[in-house]
Amino acid sequence: METISNVIHELGYELVPPKILKAVFYQVPQKRERLFLVCIRKDLAKDIAFQWPSPYQRIMTLRDALKAGELYPNDVPNSEGQKYPRHKAEIMAYVPAGGYWRDLPDELQREYMKKSYFLSGGKTGMARRLAWDEPSLTLTCAPAQKQTERCHPEETRPLTIREYARIQTFPDTWFFSGSLSSQYKQIGNAVPVNLAFAMGRALVRLLNDIEKVSTSLEREISEKELIASSV
Repeated sequence: METISNVIHELGYELVPPKILKAVFYQVPQKRERLFLVCIRKDLAKDIAFQWPSPYQRIMTLRDALKAGELYPNDVPNSEGQKYPRHKAEIMAYVPAGGYWRDLPDELQREYMKKSYFLSGGKTGMARRLAWDEPSLTLTCAPAQKQTERCHPEETRPLTIREYARIQTFPDTWFFSGSLSSQYKQIGNAVPVNLAFAMGRALVRLLNDIEKVSTSLEREISEKELIASSV
């Protein structure tokens, strides 16, 4: 981070102390974190204080994402999605909402985990089924990867494209193009829309403050020039 700060300084900007924002605090029904860097031109930085966006009053859950309510006026629309192979679906059917591989019978744990069964660490993303009344885990670029499983809380299947998009707080009118895997990747790589909106509002406030300071500086320079010309 020190190297980044030095580069930014050489470019003529001051780096606001960076911050990791947790999306779950900004109307995003997902446990996702993103690092943000904000820079202000040096000649303005001493007169400007950037304010990070304020957290929302409550945590959104998977139910908020997929059912009609505060986030969306209707239930999630039907859409395409990946499918489990038959045997994997049979195994995942044993996992309860909010559960993962340790909720499987021991013989299925050994079969599904293979050598990982004997390793340390929780590996809580494996054979993971989401829960209605909790935020989703961080979405990856595919909903059925063994290390980061994202199974629907009731139906034994991976999350669909529109479910993925809802959890990232995209509007239902936003469409994704390309193959199924490409669409999952586009959604999974995105900054959650509501988090981006919160940061956008904070940046607009910053720009408005910069404009006020710039106008004040221009007025001060003009007054000095006027005084100098009248002497």
